[in-house]
Amino acid sequence: MEFHEAADFLFDLRRFAPRPGLDPTRDLLGHLGDPHERLVPVQVAGSNGKGSTARMVERALREAGLSVGLYTSPHLDDVRERVRVDGRPMTESAVTEFVESFREYATDRATDGDSPTFFETLTAMALWEFDRQDVDVAVLEVGIGGTLDATSVVDPIASAVTAVTLEHTDLLGDTVAEIARDKSGVAPAGAPLVTATTGDALAAIREEVDDVVTVADADWTEPDDPDVVVEYGGREGLEGAVTVEGTDTVAGGDGGDRADRGTDADGDVWTVDTRLPLLGAHQARNAGVAAALVRQVADRLDADVATEAVERGFRNAHWPGRFEVMDREPLVVLDGAHNPGGCETTAEVLSTFDYDAAHLVVGAMTDKDHRGIAAAFDGADLGRVVACRPDHDRAESAEVVARAFEAETGADVTTHEPVAGALDRALDAAGPDDAVVVSGSLYAVAEARTRWSRPTVPLDVDSVADAEAALERAHVPADDASGVAGDAVHRVLRTRLRPRRARRLQSELRALGGEVALPALAGQDEERVDAVAMATRDQFERLADALAERSDDLTPLAGEIRTAIDASPTPNAATPTPDAERTAAERGYPWADGTAVMGILNITPDSFHDGGEYNTVADARERAERMVEAGVEILDIGGESTRPGGEVVPADEEKARVVPVIEAVSDLDAMISIDTRKAEVARAALDAGADLLNDVSGLEDPEMRLVAAEHDVPVVVMHSIEAPVDPTTSVEYDDVVDDVIDYLAERVLLAEKAGLDRSQILVDPGLGFGKSAAESFELLGRLDELAALGCPVLVGHSRKSMFELTEGGREGALDETVAGTALAAGRGADVIRVHDAHENVAAVRVAQAAADPERFDEE
Repeated sequence: MEFHEAADFLFDLRRFAPRPGLDPTRDLLGHLGDPHERLVPVQVAGSNGKGSTARMVERALREAGLSVGLYTSPHLDDVRERVRVDGRPMTESAVTEFVESFREYATDRATDGDSPTFFETLTAMALWEFDRQDVDVAVLEVGIGGTLDATSVVDPIASAVTAVTLEHTDLLGDTVAEIARDKSGVAPAGAPLVTATTGDALAAIREEVDDVVTVADADWTEPDDPDVVVEYGGREGLEGAVTVEGTDTVAGGDGGDRADRGTDADGDVWTVDTRLPLLGAHQARNAGVAAALVRQVADRLDADVATEAVERGFRNAHWPGRFEVMDREPLVVLDGAHNPGGCETTAEVLSTFDYDAAHLVVGAMTDKDHRGIAAAFDGADLGRVVACRPDHDRAESAEVVARAFEAETGADVTTHEPVAGALDRALDAAGPDDAVVVSGSLYAVAEARTRWSRPTVPLDVDSVADAEAALERAHVPADDASGVAGDAVHRVLRTRLRPRRARRLQSELRALGGEVALPALAGQDEERVDAVAMATRDQFERLADALAERSDDLTPLAGEIRTAIDASPTPNAATPTPDAERTAAERGYPWADGTAVMGILNITPDSFHDGGEYNTVADARERAERMVEAGVEILDIGGESTRPGGEVVPADEEKARVVPVIEAVSDLDAMISIDTRKAEVARAALDAGADLLNDVSGLEDPEMRLVAAEHDVPVVVMHSIEAPVDPTTSVEYDDVVDDVIDYLAERVLLAEKAGLDRSQILVDPGLGFGKSAAESFELLGRLDELAALGCPVLVGHSRKSMFELTEGGREGALDETVAGTALAAGRGADVIRVHDAHENVAAVRVAQAAADPERFDEE
């Protein structure tokens, strides 16, 4: 079975309506061997905030060293996003294996009129995958309600109900109290149910559940004191300051009064003091719920979950589409609020920003309270509303949504069905001091977000065989691929679109003489698919011109196509960064006129190649002088080895190693880079004279991107599973290049949100970090595809074990490293990081001369 066949089978289950009840899911899990019985589950229910809370729990537990599965819904781009293990989405091969294991079962049930539904099947798939991956904890976001939701087949060790508002009244009840009773069905058998509800919802939960842990902020009005108190300190930049305080009694209680939190009988007081990437007082309450759940899990597993791990985990709990700030002039916010309560919160958080007028792009599903959503935004100083219709079967028409806003607000209301076009209209109308908000549905937000997150990848296709390989990776059926492969031997771009748009793009390019190959999944109309466009440069330019003149959801592709056809990496020029405010040349970066060599200077006793050789300042200075004389333009100074089994070095010791060396070499004619994954070390290094941050952890320290922005210096963002490398870690990739690009695209967005532009963000595919030798070579061979990110590219391959694959060089892999350097430079790498200066500078110069001999005539 191919992946497209497996995915098609899953999506076809959407024709079966959702239903309450656990027996169908139990039966399906029984067919799969009852994987849920081997898991340690955490359940999070609620009308709003359950996804954010689940994400915070998952991220904190991962930070503490546990392997964690996370199941959420809906997805923004790819159904595999719903099932993640340690932050990585389920692989296509795993989805295919799952469908193969249950297809016959599902078909037999459908014959009897009792087919599993889409949500039941995805829930079973998540539990199957978590068992297959042997996770320590499985965090499950409840779908609808609680008692009869498919996720409730599990026996959770900890559970929560975040908040309750009127929703799904046809299934859950007509009042908040009835809905709260249903959601309380997720209560665990051996621990208190954690909740941030109040009023009728809390009263109803207490009627159903004997032991409840309450979470509240200063607005608490209940007669008893809350068990966990949260304080929202307001917005600090794009983060929210949060303090959570509780006692150890949240881990398990006697159902009695926990109000006196300071007494010995009630346990020791604990505090979490951090900042969240999720803004608003409601997210502070969610953090309180998450903190209580984390403590319950730690207690049940007897795990060491330090406060620092919780604080860092919460600060790294990024959650796309949840009051996500994408730009600042004008302020652009994406928020998937989809009911009146959620939209009121969105308007409340928006009010903490200064702006002249708000422009709202809004789309909603048919089963939502449109007038309630409109009324929730009435106080947001709306100047203009553009109602749209997300590309989804359940989406309400733009006209219906517009009428709700006309009735409930005084805004100027217009309609434009495609989300992308509606966003364009709002951005065109907004001034630099205005705000543009996309809300009303996560489906609308998902479509809008592709403006920032969708890379259009230029593919290196020099032969029919290359073309067929590229089409196979995009799941184009073999018969179709062989028929169009010949059309691909000129200019090939791959992008990701909704099927209806992909088919329209296909029609447009065919009319110009080009071709667009589509996967078999393009027959459905909801899930995004790869589209591989093949044409001459002239045909692509004419296509871009035609799309730019339109006013629909294909219009944004015009700019992406122009950028992609110009993204031809070369060793004699910097990778194009079209979204940057200033170019590498304008910033004076050494890679502005082609590939620059970065020389490695390890001030460590245990680095794999040169550990202990340059630990004195004098030795380090001498080594740096030799490298600069050989032609190195960047010196990369590191005080902690990230090799397999490398020692974790405390920040103070790392600073003591690198700062004196940076001070000693800062007068040399080279950019100084600090190789560290700790923001504290980075700040000290910059103060000592460093010019660039090289972070092998991919911005895992939440302060790192802020330090780079504060000092206005470039930062290297690497694809890394962990640092130091654990050689026992096994990672599954569907296509290692595509997976690395997807990961780096999100990390680049994080750096952009901190205030950096793409000319300052170097991306490193992380050869050897969580990748086999073959996967590292594939990344090296397809390096030019990383140009899709619109950032400079750094390659670090020097003397790595990946070269054992070729089995031909001398000890130490110097020969292979030099060959790899020439290859990387030829594929447009902007920076190449190496141990051996003279040999690798020569390799870069050869690649540059081969691409442009006149360059050296001019010199």
